[in-house]
Amino acid sequence: MVIWKPITTEANLHASTVSNIGLSRYVRLLNTSAVGTELLVTLKNVGTDTLGTFSIEGQQECIIYKEPSDTLIGGAAVEAVGVAINGS
Repeated sequence: MVIWKPITTEANLHASTVSNIGLSRYVRLLNTSAVGTELLVTLKNVGTDTLGTFSIEGQQECIIYKEPSDTLIGGAAVEAVGVAINGS
């Protein structure tokens, strides 16, 4: 089990909103959609180059690592919060 502490306010990753999640390095993502609904999340650098993309399944969560200035963009059903991982 990963132990984490929120360090920002949770907000959604609406497709029209680009966010660095309070310059966080670790970000917890939760897809609040129904099971079976995958949503795409895109990680970009400060220059807006796409660094990578991945899908997150409905009702699932994950914690990713990014550079503080990197941004995330995704669907309105993807909630994001900056976190500190136990010991980080």
